[in-house]
Amino acid sequence: MIRLLGSYDSWIVLLSLVIALFTSYSALNLSYKISHTAGKSKLGWLIISGFVMGCGIWTMHFVGMMAFHLGIEVNYNGTTTVISILASILASLLAFYVTMAKQVTQGKLVVGSLLMGSGIVTMHYTGMASMESSLLKITYNETLWLISAVIAVIASYAALYLLTRFRNESKARWFKLAAALLMGLAVTGMHYTGMEAAMFWCLTPGALEQLVDAGINLSLLIAVSSVMILVVVVTWTALYWERLVLRRMAYSDPLTGLPNRHAMNHEFDETLRDTKEYAVLFIDLDQFKLINDTLGHDVGDLLVKEVGSRINQFVNKQRRIFRLGGDEFLLVTMDLKQLSAESLAEMILEELRRPFWLEGNELYVTSSIGISYAPQHGQSRTELLKAADTAMYYAKSQGKNQYCAYNEELDRKLARRMEIEKGLRTALMLGELSTFYQPKWNAATNKPIGFEALLRWKHPQLGAIAPDEFIPIAEETGLIIPITRWVLDQACRDCQEWNGKGSSKLGVSVNLSANVFETRSVQNMVNEALLHSGLHPELLELEITEATVMYHAVEATEQLVPLQEAGVRVSMDNFGSGYSFLGSIDRIPFQTLKIDKLYMQDYESPSKRAIVNTIITLAQQLNIELVAEGVETERQLQFLRQAGCSIMQGYYFKKPMPREEVDAWLDGLSA
Repeated sequence: MIRLLGSYDSWIVLLSLVIALFTSYSALNLSYKISHTAGKSKLGWLIISGFVMGCGIWTMHFVGMMAFHLGIEVNYNGTTTVISILASILASLLAFYVTMAKQVTQGKLVVGSLLMGSGIVTMHYTGMASMESSLLKITYNETLWLISAVIAVIASYAALYLLTRFRNESKARWFKLAAALLMGLAVTGMHYTGMEAAMFWCLTPGALEQLVDAGINLSLLIAVSSVMILVVVVTWTALYWERLVLRRMAYSDPLTGLPNRHAMNHEFDETLRDTKEYAVLFIDLDQFKLINDTLGHDVGDLLVKEVGSRINQFVNKQRRIFRLGGDEFLLVTMDLKQLSAESLAEMILEELRRPFWLEGNELYVTSSIGISYAPQHGQSRTELLKAADTAMYYAKSQGKNQYCAYNEELDRKLARRMEIEKGLRTALMLGELSTFYQPKWNAATNKPIGFEALLRWKHPQLGAIAPDEFIPIAEETGLIIPITRWVLDQACRDCQEWNGKGSSKLGVSVNLSANVFETRSVQNMVNEALLHSGLHPELLELEITEATVMYHAVEATEQLVPLQEAGVRVSMDNFGSGYSFLGSIDRIPFQTLKIDKLYMQDYESPSKRAIVNTIITLAQQLNIELVAEGVETERQLQFLRQAGCSIMQGYYFKKPMPREEVDAWLDGLSA
């Protein structure tokens, strides 16, 4: 036998190194995602990473083989070649599997590097064994063989160490590049060291005279090229798919599957930028918080999904729907010539009025819709959304379950509302708020029994603002809490003063907003007001509405009962105007019921008279004091006296008056 000495094509050697670096970086970059995903995604990235790394190692090896020339024709056994690539892929899979956890121990790192290094070695020497020639025999230098294996393991360890230890750092990209460089050097270093360990022998010396340069094996070139193309396709397909999925996640609402706020921003900034005319419909469910509070957030989520599905029925090529969050949706329509925005809004309202069947509950839900138009109400996303949002809130203020198109009058109302909200924040500090008092009159004794404290506000620019206008704003902004605390303090002090000047005991009643009960601060407010003023608890009455009883019964009971035990009285204001007033009396032990003034406005109606008589009879049977509000005429007074109600309140007796007039009025009564 005669030993053959081969030679290398330097350009192909360089190509093999480039392939090793490229595939190593691609595989390590993909494996980086294994520890940042969960479930099936983690398994998918593991398989792709192992496949790319295994194929990359195999490709580099056979490109290196093409760079080596012995001068005789060599073929490759197909089965052994396939085994070599499978060994490379399997070893890469196992190495990445062992090190895929977010926190990798030293032991796992060693095992992973042994698996990766073994895969490289196995692939290389299995690939060498696939070489077939009747003239050729291969033997190995054991020392160099061992060195090649050590190089593969050590470089694999270094690469995996960099990848796992620094993948969460801000400069993780550079560490991945360094890891890819080490892995590429591991593959190429092992390959060319292994080639040095190989000794090629010619079995037939006489055939040496026939040796010629056989050139590159065409079948091997096709196989290597195919695998390399496959590696590139798999890598870029995986990354493209990830970007596609991430983009979908970024622009899709996870609950409804509809486009989200980010998608809406993109729609306005890109698609609608050159569109001249279109309409924006801002859709918001009415009293959605009530459903969440009573039936739970799971049912609330189901309702939002179903609402989104129903609105989505109106989407076409010219219409887009977005979920902005909570119970808010936005619909953009560009087909205004075929269907007006108002007609579309009416169709949506009608669709949402149909009952929803969710978790065994039959729900009837309404919505409010605000409409704005481009370019009339603005060109930018911010302007159009603000206009539609303003129109939607106006629709809610008008009774809900309707739509409203934006106009300049709404803008003026919005400006006024903003001015009121701004003024409320400083009204207490500047002394702009005051308490007026309206007497409660006992028609049987023809004397007052107390007063109701009523809040008044004189704005320095806007003048006197009605409570019906500024109280809802105070409730929405949370300013109702400090305002209520101030009213309680003021009313208790005033009551203590007017009782100190007369022999009769005249109480004072103060209205409490439902929002105050949500903060669980009622006890603290009342106790402080009584302590600071020195007023007896029996002279203070707290008025709450039926809505508070219906929706905050638990909070109200927990805070009011201890005060009642201390002597404070509790009354239900506007009784008969709510949802189910006869069923709300026993929720809280009231001392007083105040008949809503709407019954006095239409007291001559037979139905209203019947209801008033029923309320009076019920109060007498329950031993509850009854107060009729809104008494303005002698005939109303006589009707109530005949029906059995003697405590009244209204303009017939006295309009609300400031504190400084109360003493004079009381003195006039006693004169």
